[in-house]
Amino acid sequence: MSALKYDWLVVGGGLTGSALAYELQKTGFKVVLLERHMFPQGATRFSYGGIPFWSGTTPLTQQLCQEGIELHRCLSAELEHDTEFRELPLLLTISCSDDPVAIAGLYANCAVQPMLLGVDAVRQMEPLINTSYINGAVHFAHAHVNPLALLSGYLQGFQTRGGTVVYDTVAKLRLERRRVVGVASVTAEYVAEHVVLCAGGWTRAMLKETGIACPIYFTHAELLEIDPQAHNLNLQCMVMPAATKRYQLEADTANDLLWDSSDQELTLPSVDAGAVQLRDGTIRLGQLSRVLTNPHAGVDATQSEKLIRSEAMRILPAIAALRAVWHRCLVAYSHDGLPLVGKVSQYSGLHIFSGFTSPMVYVPPLARRFAQHASGNQDEIVAQLLPDRYRSV
Repeated sequence: MSALKYDWLVVGGGLTGSALAYELQKTGFKVVLLERHMFPQGATRFSYGGIPFWSGTTPLTQQLCQEGIELHRCLSAELEHDTEFRELPLLLTISCSDDPVAIAGLYANCAVQPMLLGVDAVRQMEPLINTSYINGAVHFAHAHVNPLALLSGYLQGFQTRGGTVVYDTVAKLRLERRRVVGVASVTAEYVAEHVVLCAGGWTRAMLKETGIACPIYFTHAELLEIDPQAHNLNLQCMVMPAATKRYQLEADTANDLLWDSSDQELTLPSVDAGAVQLRDGTIRLGQLSRVLTNPHAGVDATQSEKLIRSEAMRILPAIAALRAVWHRCLVAYSHDGLPLVGKVSQYSGLHIFSGFTSPMVYVPPLARRFAQHASGNQDEIVAQLLPDRYRSV
């Protein structure tokens, strides 16, 4: 198959890739999106879909959170596709062993101030929570989309504007000296002026295959999905723990020296008991996080399911007892909780758009900013998120 030349080649068709491809195409570039699965199998497929627009703690993140929620409120109309956007209360449960005031203080710097609720107020807001195991909750006004509906909207908008989607598996980046000129699969080559990796947790492995070092890492995220036909429950809020273990796990393992070994578990797994119910009734319950340096590493699904159910049984016993299907995906993260956005200075033509800890709120505004930046409009926020920002530390 002969190589076709594009302005931008986007690798990865999850939320990051589809949103960025849409914005680049809308800006006027000729774009091809490469995705290996016709039906999503990655982090977008199993996302909770929460939009934590309240969570910004710095001028940069607060601005992005504000831009993110404003975009979400208009995206269904812009994409001509229902993203299932809705306002949805968030309850961050506080363990009996924790001081509620101290836990609420962890959120004091957020753009929106938290509301600390006692046990009775929690019971009233979400009757499915077992209040015997909590000492209250932190409450935020929150928002939510169906991740697959949002993804479908972006892909539809991309193709409607002339974008090309190709289902193929990228084998390697194509290099000419210090320039990335495209990618190759087993059967084809794709050539572009610019290549941007939107491969989430697979980004590190793709770069490593070409000998390119980049400070991006991944967890193996595991959850249970409950079919709407398996229950008649109505979860009125999104429920998560206020003291999230995953963030500490990421902070402890975001170190390139630890990742030199190709098949290691860097720390003990963590479980954050929480759940969300989609508009169609599907419930996602999790999340167990492992830091395994091999993206293909095997895990004991039966044991994982037991761990998730055991933790969730204390908080959401009615949901934890339901029949469910175990799933796993890779979730990317960085040193500082902020994504890697923009060009890689060591290799011309190569860009990254990955490492989003809160993708639903950050991806839409940053995809738009990236596209505008690519068209020649300098962007001060993109400049702060470049993959090489750690080199000056």
